[in-house]
Amino acid sequence: NSTLEEWSIVELQGDLDVRGDRIMSGQFIGDLLYNKYGQPILIIGHHILQGRMQKIDKPLLVVEKCDLNRRDDDDEGDEMMLDVSQLPMTQGSEHELDSTAQSVTSNRTVLDSTVAIEHKVVPKVEYRVRAVVRSKVLFKARPKPIIANVSKTV
Repeated sequence: NSTLEEWSIVELQGDLDVRGDRIMSGQFIGDLLYNKYGQPILIIGHHILQGRMQKIDKPLLVVEKCDLNRRDDDDEGDEMMLDVSQLPMTQGSEHELDSTAQSVTSNRTVLDSTVAIEHKVVPKVEYRVRAVVRSKVLFKARPKPIIANVSKTV
């Protein structure tokens, strides 16, 4: 039993503009630091933001969707199929099938017939919990420019 990682959400007010319309997914944005009083400070380029930690009323889970249709050790791409014959059949679904589905052998369920007719694959998917989020770092004030000390003599 491993314990879950605890993550925090970083919440910024307003928009974060990027030069050149670059996609920022997975890119470095800035430095998140904490001062000696535990107050979070975010430095983005030549701007500084001061924030505060805030608890979230209802904790959130971060989940990862894992597709189990392909095995990692198989290079041919064979699929593992979910046995649709073990899925429950809904009440009243028999009248929705067309005449082709009704001619399928009687030992198969309505869902089996529908999947066979439509040539669909029922994917096997698993959701893994990666982390729990119980707090957020809130930056609600406008950023202040960082100005270097300039000597008075030129």
